[in-house]
Amino acid sequence: MPRDYDVDREGRGRNMILPCPDPLVYPALTRTDLVRYAGASGDFNPLHHDHEAATRAGLSDVMAQGMLSAGLLASALTKWFGAGSVASYSVRFRSPVWPSDVLSAHCRRLEALLAEDGTRMARAELELVRSSREIVLLGTACVWTDAVTANP
Repeated sequence: MPRDYDVDREGRGRNMILPCPDPLVYPALTRTDLVRYAGASGDFNPLHHDHEAATRAGLSDVMAQGMLSAGLLASALTKWFGAGSVASYSVRFRSPVWPSDVLSAHCRRLEALLAEDGTRMARAELELVRSSREIVLLGTACVWTDAVTANP
């Protein structure tokens, strides 16, 4: 388990907050994106590609697969910190994502940690946000990093 990066003389951890990387904005989602993701993931639930099935289920339109949203946020981590940098990642879904949504990935807090072997890490608090500023996905991650600042 990583411990706080900055420790006092008694070995007690103190938080070391780092600057967050700039948000990453994705192009507007299309129905084609949803169908492509269905093919890649095997998630062919009609709620993700069939407008009539979605409206019969009480939705206004088809909605994106939840893991597509989670994947977008995870791709921001690898852009910010590099491929292979993610040690752990978890998400909580807050709101459906719809075709034409413009989403942006945000790192809201970045805290330096030190792994037991002395490797530098960071704990990130993340959000995937619709252009209307509505949070659609919350995430947390621990990333391996030799540098204590994120890539721009």
